[in-house]
Amino acid sequence: MDTFDYVIIGAGSAGCVLTNRLSEDADTSVCVLEAGPRDWHPYIHLPAGFIKTFHMKSINWAYQQEPGPWTGGRSIYAPRGKTLGGSSSINGHIYNRGQRQDFDTWAQMGNRGWSYSDVLPYFRRMEKRVGEGEDAYRGRDGSLTVTTMEWKDRLCEAFMEGAVSLGIPRNPDYNGAIQEGVSYCQRTIKNGLRVSAATAFLNPARGRGNVDVRTHAHVTGIMFEGKRAVGVRYLKGGRGGAPVEVRARREVILSGGTYNSPQLLQLSGVGSPELLQSLGVEVRHALPGVGEGLQDHYAPRTVARVKDIRTINELRQGWHLWLEALKWATTRRGLLSLSPTMVYCFWHSGETTESSDLQLTFTPASYKEGVQGQLEDEPGMTVASWQQRPESRGYVRARSSDPFQPPIIQTNYLTAELDRRVIVAGMKLARRLLQSAPLAPYYAYEDFPGPKVQSDEEFLAAATERGTTTFHPGCTCRMGPAESTWAVVDDQLRVHGLEGLRVIDASVMPRMISANLNASTLMIADKASDLIRGRSAAAS
Repeated sequence: MDTFDYVIIGAGSAGCVLTNRLSEDADTSVCVLEAGPRDWHPYIHLPAGFIKTFHMKSINWAYQQEPGPWTGGRSIYAPRGKTLGGSSSINGHIYNRGQRQDFDTWAQMGNRGWSYSDVLPYFRRMEKRVGEGEDAYRGRDGSLTVTTMEWKDRLCEAFMEGAVSLGIPRNPDYNGAIQEGVSYCQRTIKNGLRVSAATAFLNPARGRGNVDVRTHAHVTGIMFEGKRAVGVRYLKGGRGGAPVEVRARREVILSGGTYNSPQLLQLSGVGSPELLQSLGVEVRHALPGVGEGLQDHYAPRTVARVKDIRTINELRQGWHLWLEALKWATTRRGLLSLSPTMVYCFWHSGETTESSDLQLTFTPASYKEGVQGQLEDEPGMTVASWQQRPESRGYVRARSSDPFQPPIIQTNYLTAELDRRVIVAGMKLARRLLQSAPLAPYYAYEDFPGPKVQSDEEFLAAATERGTTTFHPGCTCRMGPAESTWAVVDDQLRVHGLEGLRVIDASVMPRMISANLNASTLMIADKASDLIRGRSAAAS
C-alpha cells in the first residue's frame, strides 16, 4: 500500500491549488485522486468549447437536481467538471471575487481569519492581473492570469450605455474597491486559451517529483482508525475496477466539490445518523450538518429579439463559423475566444439596499428554450438576472450506499420569500435595461417573458417556468463553530470531531457570496495551504 503525507480527493479548482502549495516543500509527498480523465480534450482549452463540454459526460458529472417547489416541476441540469481542473476546466472562465461584506459575514458567523482583510492577500497572491486595477486590490505576479474581455461589440456597448442611462455607473474593476457598476467581464483566459486550475497550478507542480496524480480514480470511501482519517479507498478505472488503498501520514483532504464532498463523507459514515442508517451505512461519526445548507444562484433569463445587427447566434453558423475558426487559429481572437457572458452588471433591487444584491449578465446571443448550452438560430440577446445572496437553502444527500449513484441534489430555489421579491426586481431591471434608449436601434421585441407579463405574480411565474442554475453551488460542508448545529468544519477547515481530515472546496462556504464561486474557491484552497503548513497568514 502506497503512503503519502497528504492524500487529496479531487483534482478540481481547490485540489490543484493545494497540490501546488503543499508540494512546494520538497520533503512532502502528495497524492491527488481524480475520478475523471486528464484534461486532454481540446474543447477544454478552447474558450468557446464550454458549449460542448456542457454535456460531455466523459469530463462532466452531468448531475440533475430534484424538482423544487418553485421550479415548475422541472429537474434542472447541474454540470460539474470531472477532469483535471474540475469545473475550472469546463466553466465560463469568469473571475469574480464578491463583495467585502460577503467575507466579513463569514467572520461574523464565528470563523476567525476569514474576513475580507484576511482573504484579500490570498486573492492577490494567486493572481496575475493583466489590465486595470489598483495594486492594493489586485495581484500582478501570481499563477492565475486574469484578463478583461477584449472583444468589443456594438450591442455590448449599447447595453452598457443603457445601464449608465439608468444611473448604473461604469466600473473598470468590479474586483477592486467596490463591485457595483457595469463593465466587460474579467476572465481566466490568456492568449485565447483557457487558464484552468490545472494549467495554472497543477501542471507546474507535477514536475516536482513529490506529486503523484492519479486519474480515473473513483474514491469509494475514507479509511479511519478510531476518529482519525488514515487513508482512502478507490477503484482504478471506476466501477468494476481494481480496488486500491492509499494511506496518508498527515492528512486526508477532501476537495470533491459541493456535491461530491458531502456524498463521500456520508458514504464513509460521517453525517446525519438517520440518513446513514436509512442507507445501510455504519455511523462512524455523527455530524448532522453534512450535506445540509446547499445554496446556489437561480437566474431567469430575459430574451429580446434583435434587428439590424448580427448576433453570436448567426456568427456561429455556416461560413461565418469557418471564418471565426480561421481567425482564432491565426490570431487567438474572435468568436471562439469568447466566454458565455460578455458584460457584468451589479446593482440594487431597491433604494434601501446597502450594497448590490443583484447580478445581471449580458450576452449578444440567446439560447433555445431559455436553457444555456444550445444557441438559437434567429438573432437574440439575453440578460440573466439573479439574487446575489439568497436565503433559500437545500441539501445534498447520498442516494444509496453505492458510490457510483449520483447524489440527491435539492436546492430549494426561491423558497424564501425575500428571494422571490429580489428575483422579480431583477427581471424588471433586466427589462428596463433591454428597453433603454441606447439599445433601441437594435431592440425588436421581448421574446421572454414577453410584454404580457406585467405583475409581480406574472414575473414570478415566468421565473418559475424558465429559471436555471448559474452553476454556483456551495455551502454543504459549512465552516462554523463546533457548538453550532449546522457546521461541518472549523475555521481551519478541519472536520469537527475527527482528526487528520479536512474539507477544502466551495462546500465550506458558510453563506453564499455575491459572485461566481471559482475565484473564491481558489482563494479558500490557497489560504488553507498556509493553515495546513502552519505558515503565517499572507500579508496584505
